[in-house]
Amino acid sequence: MRRRLPSGWHLVLAPMSAVTVLPFVWMVLSSVMTQGELNRFPPAIWPEGIDLGGYRTVLEGSDFPRWFLNSVIVSGAIVLAQLALCSMAGYAFARIRFIGSRVTLILVIATALIPFQLTVIPTFLIFNKINLTDTLGALIVPQLSSAVGIYLMTAFFQSFPKELEEAARIDGCSRFAVFFRVVLPVAKPALAALAVITFITAWNDLFWPLVATSSEANYTVQVGLTTFQGQHRADWPAIMAGTVLTTLPVLGVFLFGQRRFVQALTGAVKG
Repeated sequence: MRRRLPSGWHLVLAPMSAVTVLPFVWMVLSSVMTQGELNRFPPAIWPEGIDLGGYRTVLEGSDFPRWFLNSVIVSGAIVLAQLALCSMAGYAFARIRFIGSRVTLILVIATALIPFQLTVIPTFLIFNKINLTDTLGALIVPQLSSAVGIYLMTAFFQSFPKELEEAARIDGCSRFAVFFRVVLPVAKPALAALAVITFITAWNDLFWPLVATSSEANYTVQVGLTTFQGQHRADWPAIMAGTVLTTLPVLGVFLFGQRRFVQALTGAVKG
């Protein structure tokens, strides 16, 4: 039986929720306003009418569909790669004891403390040397694995009962068979949480795609949205409309994996 929150907590949660939701509501309303309404001071709170000019500019007057597809390809590839690599690395750190395993795990997790801005120049020089800049591959390769993903999967596998694995080994399963047939099916909550975190991170990434790509054909949606911001003028209806369309996949992925996301984080904390 769930314990209900005291009514006093509602007084705290209500304004916090409003602060979180109001920018999104304003973004949606602004996407159907005209440029004149948004430039007015004080700005209009409610649109005088539904104007879809911003959406037409985004979908018909730009390469937004191409940018959207690029983001889907890049984010999808990164998610699949991290699910495979981080799960195997996490299982190895949780179950296989080798010399320096604990130190190696600490060093891997410590890399999460290094800002990407410190490594962006050498990373760019490496990709430029191998002629991989301005390609979708340059956006995928640096994020094939992550310290956060490895830690999450390691924590989950450490909490996994060894008895199930030992029973499978007694039945003649190899280490790989135990991992793929016994462990992974039970690790769906952790995999779902990792997929949600990875997708949101990859989808919202702006800094590295902005550095690594130069042609509009290889832009992601985050970089593409910056093209609506001119030096002296911003097309706010188009920017807001593009932002609404860009936010929809993130909301869909999070709502779809919300329950498993919470389950995995709970298991990671316990682990």
